[in-house]
Amino acid sequence: MQNFESMPRPEIILVADTVAREKNIDRDDVLEAMEIAIQKAGRSKYGFEHDIRATIDRKSGAISLARYREVVESADQIENEVTQLTLAEAKAYDSNIKVGEFIIDPLPPIDFGRIAAQTAKQVIVQKVRDAERNKQFEEYKEKVGSIINGTVKRIEFGNVILDIGKTEAILRRDEIIPREKFKNGDRVRAYVLEVRRENKGPQIFLSRTCPEFLAKLFASEVPEIYDGIVKSVGVARGPGSKAKIAVRTDDMTVDAVGACVGLRGIRVQAVVTELQGEKIDIVPYSEDKAQFIVSALAPAEVTKVVLDEDNNRIEVVVPQEQFSIAIGRRGQNVKLASQLLGCDIDVLTEEQEQERRSNENKVRSQRFMEALDVDEMIAHLLIAEGFSTVDEIALVDLSELAEIEGFDEDVAKELQSRAQEFIAKRNKEFEEKSKSLGIDEKLQQLPGLDQDMLLTLASSGVKTIDDLADLATDELIEMLGENTLSVQEANKVIMAAREHWFAEE
Repeated sequence: MQNFESMPRPEIILVADTVAREKNIDRDDVLEAMEIAIQKAGRSKYGFEHDIRATIDRKSGAISLARYREVVESADQIENEVTQLTLAEAKAYDSNIKVGEFIIDPLPPIDFGRIAAQTAKQVIVQKVRDAERNKQFEEYKEKVGSIINGTVKRIEFGNVILDIGKTEAILRRDEIIPREKFKNGDRVRAYVLEVRRENKGPQIFLSRTCPEFLAKLFASEVPEIYDGIVKSVGVARGPGSKAKIAVRTDDMTVDAVGACVGLRGIRVQAVVTELQGEKIDIVPYSEDKAQFIVSALAPAEVTKVVLDEDNNRIEVVVPQEQFSIAIGRRGQNVKLASQLLGCDIDVLTEEQEQERRSNENKVRSQRFMEALDVDEMIAHLLIAEGFSTVDEIALVDLSELAEIEGFDEDVAKELQSRAQEFIAKRNKEFEEKSKSLGIDEKLQQLPGLDQDMLLTLASSGVKTIDDLADLATDELIEMLGENTLSVQEANKVIMAAREHWFAEE
């Protein structure tokens, strides 16, 4: 085995250090690129079928080139005769060699020709570029969720390309505030939305319309938010038009809203200016949901709040003159408040609420009069006590009925007896109708649907749980009637019908 001594090449180390410094990448990445280039040149000279490897001494820069051959147990295990040899053959070179190790044959240094040198240069340039891109990706990946500054480099099809120093970033047209215009050379602040690894380098996507951008702007302008004394609980935006930010603090000595506004409004005004005049409502957060709703709908004055937590809906009642304020221009005020609270808000005037309650009471009163064979006065008394269905009367404790003003124990017993008779008759009729219509038992057991709904659905051809599961929300509401189920209730019913699909999977 011939031994070729490698001469120290300090210029190699010098070049690697220079490139690493200029490109801001690790020196080892540059040296590995050089090794690959020398290795490629070696294979070109000695044959690509050989396993030729190059190493560069990290201190002296000395280049070593060698051929590697893997040691296998026997001849029948050899897959490539050029890169493998048997243990018996390997013993001739090294008596202590073991299976899985390599016979290393040193090769003479390569005299790089013009083509070989060019190839080596291309490999080094490519590897250095890849290392540079990887470093950029890791660097900007850590900046996701933060604000960066950039300069407009060019505009392509409405998308703004920003120079952010070491690379470019994209501010897509749908992430630009409406009516916002940029020209080359403009300084721009934006939120880092996403960083993707791609062949041509990291793709950095920015946004100026996302709620997080507004939250980060407040964090940069309000020291109390930056320090964690005041916390941003939620943000809702109509970019370029209006926004709401909910803030809270556990420090009783700090006014969360006042801290965000700043002296003479200087802090909030700085954010407004950055967002091209976007109006911002700073809402004090409250654990009391009703109070939080009232604050979120400001500047409108709210007289009544009704929470429907089961369906994640809120009903808000306002005076007639406050209705347009509560809704806002193009419905924006109530829309932003809904986003901030994470639930739907229905805004009614006092007149509308009164009319709706009156209509509901009329319907209930009529039901009680027909089902219980009572007069209008008794029906109104039952409604006033909070009873809404005959089933409630049938199941309520008898003493509760007897306590109603004008009622005694005998009247209570008679009412409950009539309610139970009505339910028994209704159930019998439903059973007969469901059998004749072929309504599946599983569908009957589905929560959220009463007997009248089931009969209505059956008349439209929905007789099994799969029939219901195939429906869209709007189709279900259309079949049952708009005032029967809300969108949330309809969604809940359909998802309950689909549960067995996912269980089967």
